[in-house]
Amino acid sequence: MKGTATTARHAILLGGILTVATGAMVMAQQRAPSPDGLASTEVGGRYEGARTPYYVGGRWIEVSYGRPIKRGRELWGSGSTYGMWLNRQAPVWRAGADVSTYLMTQATLVIGGVRVAPGGYSMFIDLAPDDWTLIVSNWQPQRRFDPTNTEELWGSYGYTSDKDVVRVPMELTTLPWSVDQLTWLFLDMSATGGKLAILWDTMMAAVPFAIVPPSDAP
Repeated sequence: MKGTATTARHAILLGGILTVATGAMVMAQQRAPSPDGLASTEVGGRYEGARTPYYVGGRWIEVSYGRPIKRGRELWGSGSTYGMWLNRQAPVWRAGADVSTYLMTQATLVIGGVRVAPGGYSMFIDLAPDDWTLIVSNWQPQRRFDPTNTEELWGSYGYTSDKDVVRVPMELTTLPWSVDQLTWLFLDMSATGGKLAILWDTMMAAVPFAIVPPSDAP
């Protein structure tokens, strides 16, 4: 009886190990190589409530994007090949992975001196050595790749400049450390504006923007 009980316990333990291992393998197979990312901020609101203040009346600004991982690769290139690997034969970089990087704003913004009305916009980066340009575009993204859809873009394939809202030079900084997974961030936020930044490898590129108060927005 004792041997039978021990054998049963071993069988149960082995079954549990196999279940965990199988689950881990399935999770690894299903996990996207470039997970979805979201950078968010809320502006223009106010705090109400004396005992437990809560934020009301705010307007959201969000960037949704794919988050590629460096995985030891050389990203940028040099000279005439700078940015070519990231562009993947598209005219500009999608500044993320898979779907187009997408800016959704409930507030009117000023970027590079141009008013950007509330709504949704694709964002791209035109890469050159020591010279990055952020592009905010009226191109809308495909949610699933469809080569027959010429009205929306997958990533930056098929991009043309005729729908550009604004092009603005980015402030480039070489970081003292390396960022393994591409990240968009809102930096130095205040009631009047902030910076929109992208970090990857040892590079950070940022663009300042202003927030237009609702009373001044058309």
